[in-house]
Amino acid sequence: MLELLRRRATVTDAIRRFFAELDFIEVETPSIVPSPGLDVHLSAFEVRDPHGQRVGWLSTSPEYQMKRLLSEGATRIFQLCRSYRAEEQGAHHEREFTMLEWYRSHASSDDVMRDTERLISHVAAALEAPCAVAFSSPWARLTVEEAFRKHADGMVDPSDEERFFRVWVEQVQPQLGLDRPVFVTHWPSSMASLAKLHDDGTADRFEGFFRGIELCNGFGELTDPDEQRKRFERDQADRRAAGRPVYPIDERFLEALQAGMPESGGNALGVDRLIMLLAEEDTIRAVMPFPADEL
Repeated sequence: MLELLRRRATVTDAIRRFFAELDFIEVETPSIVPSPGLDVHLSAFEVRDPHGQRVGWLSTSPEYQMKRLLSEGATRIFQLCRSYRAEEQGAHHEREFTMLEWYRSHASSDDVMRDTERLISHVAAALEAPCAVAFSSPWARLTVEEAFRKHADGMVDPSDEERFFRVWVEQVQPQLGLDRPVFVTHWPSSMASLAKLHDDGTADRFEGFFRGIELCNGFGELTDPDEQRKRFERDQADRRAAGRPVYPIDERFLEALQAGMPESGGNALGVDRLIMLLAEEDTIRAVMPFPADEL
């Protein structure tokens, strides 16, 4: 246990030193939020007061609140925080986990991918990880279409979402980043979430993979409030059709976009997964002091 605690402390200290050297400000945002996000595959923990009145949900990601800080003039911010997702439990998932998110205003997804390469190389060196050499930059890059062509029988129509993700999970993802990490870019527009679109209509979204495991999910951020509202409303309709709880739209987040959020890039990285990979463990519970099944 002491070795585990030292390892985690080394990683979080290295993360903070990395961002301090780049003049980022560490921020804190609330854990109880008015909307936990609307992705159809996401499940959140509802929070009620002693009288049974709902007061919000545990945050699945600090994204909305951090982007509100960008709209208020913050330019480089990062956060290490606990995040919560119901129905996520497995070798690479825990219902409570540590998230690292950072955002740069007046920056692109390419800028944030370069941050990611440098950050993880820095952390791996601090931890003296056996696989540190593998994380040296630059990482490989593949578009989603290239990944399907390389590791499956070709691109799957993203409108057939069930088949798309089945082929992705069974054939494509296990082959990603086996020797060195890889960024997968240019996702289908239907999977843009909070990312803007490239000129070719694909989403300015990237995910980082190492040894078949997703490490991070980042965007060239969407700043158009009208388009974001349309996506949120579509997400709500999809959740309703799937029989899942329909969470409210975060109106203050949309107001921040309306007030003017600059062009920005951001990334969300699972710290427990990173430590797991650097420590060459098979599960994230092996690098967490109190996994859910030990409480």
